[in-house]
Amino acid sequence: MREESSSIDPAGSAPASAAALLAQVDWASHPLGPRAEWPVALTTMLDFLLSSPESVYLVWGDSQTFFFNDAYAPILGPRIAGAMGAHFPTLWADAYPAVAPMFLGALGGTAYRVVDHPVPMARWGDPEQTWWTFSFSPVFDDAGAISGVLCLTNETTANVVQAESKRQVDLALAQAEQSLRRAEEAGHIGVFAVDLATNTVSASAEFYHLFGLPNEGTVDASRIEALILPEDAAVGSPADHRAARLAALQIEYRVRRADTQQIRWIERRAEIEYDADGAPARLLGVVQDVTERRADRDALAKLNATLEATVVERTQALLLHENIIQSDSTAICAFDTDYRLIAFNQAHNDAFFRANGFFTRLGDVFHELFVPEQRDAMKALMTRALQGERFTVEAEFGNPEIDAPSWEIQYSPLRDGEGRIIGAFHHARDVTARLRAQADLTAAQEALRQAQKMEAMGQLTGGVAHDFNNLLTPIVGALDLLQRKGIGGEREQRLIEGAALSAERARTLVQRLLAFARRQPLQAVAVDVAALVRGMGDLVASTIGPQIRVVIETPADLPTANADPNQLEMALLNLAVNARDAMPDGGTLRIHAAPATIEQDPELAAGGYICLSVSDTGTGMSAETMARAIEPFFSTKGVGRGTGLGLSMVHGLASQLGGALRLRSEPGAGTQVELWLPQGRALHAPLPAATPELLEAARGTALLVDDEEFVRLSTAAMLAEIGYDVVEAESAEAALALVRAGLVPDLVVTDHLMPGMTGSDLARAVHRQHPRLPVLVISGYAESEGIAPDLPRLTKPFRRDELFRSLATLAR
Repeated sequence: MREESSSIDPAGSAPASAAALLAQVDWASHPLGPRAEWPVALTTMLDFLLSSPESVYLVWGDSQTFFFNDAYAPILGPRIAGAMGAHFPTLWADAYPAVAPMFLGALGGTAYRVVDHPVPMARWGDPEQTWWTFSFSPVFDDAGAISGVLCLTNETTANVVQAESKRQVDLALAQAEQSLRRAEEAGHIGVFAVDLATNTVSASAEFYHLFGLPNEGTVDASRIEALILPEDAAVGSPADHRAARLAALQIEYRVRRADTQQIRWIERRAEIEYDADGAPARLLGVVQDVTERRADRDALAKLNATLEATVVERTQALLLHENIIQSDSTAICAFDTDYRLIAFNQAHNDAFFRANGFFTRLGDVFHELFVPEQRDAMKALMTRALQGERFTVEAEFGNPEIDAPSWEIQYSPLRDGEGRIIGAFHHARDVTARLRAQADLTAAQEALRQAQKMEAMGQLTGGVAHDFNNLLTPIVGALDLLQRKGIGGEREQRLIEGAALSAERARTLVQRLLAFARRQPLQAVAVDVAALVRGMGDLVASTIGPQIRVVIETPADLPTANADPNQLEMALLNLAVNARDAMPDGGTLRIHAAPATIEQDPELAAGGYICLSVSDTGTGMSAETMARAIEPFFSTKGVGRGTGLGLSMVHGLASQLGGALRLRSEPGAGTQVELWLPQGRALHAPLPAATPELLEAARGTALLVDDEEFVRLSTAAMLAEIGYDVVEAESAEAALALVRAGLVPDLVVTDHLMPGMTGSDLARAVHRQHPRLPVLVISGYAESEGIAPDLPRLTKPFRRDELFRSLATLAR
């Protein structure tokens, strides 16, 4: 707070007088008008104002124009620029609310005078609290009506602050004295001063209370000396100031209270105050009743003496076994009821140093030697042993910055000859290696169980898929034939179409089972991922619905990926359906493909990859759901809404192709699925469609081999429709007999898994006789063993066009 105001202008020159400032105002454009037209009352008041030695201001007219004199100018401070003739409430906007009631009251005809009135303002930029004395008076115009207000004022802030500071000091002193009295009473401490010249004592009320005397302020020292027991009088006289006595300024003596005649122990602490000549003048000090403390101290001394003797006796017994204990590799120590170490072997000290970085010593409080976060746990274990419990625990103790081994710790109480607990034993053995081995074994066993489970499930699903494919092949083939021939009316065609859709769903389910089991037949070729993704754009958009915006980002120069295009399309469609289900209220599905190079990765071999990602803006997954996302049959969609094989199928596909599946998701932040595929080498020309012209060009004899009658029937119909004459055989042995008997087919189409000779064995046998004879292996089970890698394959079930495309591959 500034105690003085100033109206010095920024240039540092002396301020202009109020009269000069008045003359500088452009009154012609002011609401009051030119000065020549002002009422007499205003000019008269201005003459009075400018000549007054008091700090005065005038507010005039409806415009509430502000005038001031030289005495008032310093109050304005930086506001003085433009203050003369200003609008009063605007000029003092910060202070106006505090004076408005008096100002408006004066305009109403009431005079006011207030002293030390608080006014908040910001004269120098920062807000401050100030105090003022005001005299507000109404001012009348020439017609006798109230037209303004005259105010005499001066600042009283310094006086108010000084008065408030004195009040605060007085209050603090009173509180301090009260606190001191309470402290004396709570602590039973009495304060005294002995005038050694007059042998008189001046003391506090608590001092007299301790001696059982009434509070008399000042008494003769002999009244206090008379209460001291004779055997303690030599040390207790408060007035004796001879050098030999004054050396003992902290003493204890007994008194007999004057009121109750009780004998109490008093502790006196004092110091000597000397006069100008260096002679003792006064004895200043405090006294306190220490009767209970003396009793506790005496009892503790007696107990310690007994305990010390007991501990010594027991320690001597322990020393008899020192050689045995020192030779034990187990860390052994003993501690007393105060948790202090009373014995330990070398193994204990070595182990403690290894885990904490320093040695222990006899007398150390054991639990306090550990890092802060371990002290309570160690003390709790020691307390259980001191309470008589025998137990064994496993826990980690040690400085984590050095080493924190796992310990197997045994505790047992230590008793004296009478069976009383006087301490406890602590046996610690480092079991870190054992626990780590157990953890590794448990993890390995769990991994083995998971592997065995996955292998068993894979074998089961593979076998089931084989049987399903054999069942579905004639169904899919027959329905495909009926659809293409347009057999039946409109109703029959709808029924056939529904059956075909159901068969296709069954086929998809089987493919997912095979993908999960990693047994689906893959025909990996170099795939143009960018073209494949763009070509699926319309299919994906129609599948997920109009509420979801599909964004496809694939560079035109994207390298090829080594993949099965059919399986890749199915995987991409599965991921799109999962994204749709995660966005029930709509959102954005983004399909992005980009090249990437892996140099070091725990899942992927080093080399070039294509990262195909499908991301959505849906509900996302929790960490728990993420951990189980690729488990077979795990689904969050509810009963009947999903098989739980979508992600597991994609995962199986990625693994078979030498790639990986990676998930990123958070609740409420969407999900991103990345399918990493090895880069391919060169693109094959696209397979031709089964056009009538190509079908017409297919001629010759086809030897069809399959142990399933209805599969042969369906496949034979497709081959015949393509243009082949079909010779059927129910086994590989029968087919081989036909060839050896002279049959020279133009094409061999054979099932792989059949009783006896497999289709792959049949192909090798036929090639020995006819090396250039094309052979197409059809398999409903994707076991790669026994199928030559150079033999084209076709997966059951299949339609005529799929069979034709496979045959077109043979023609290349």
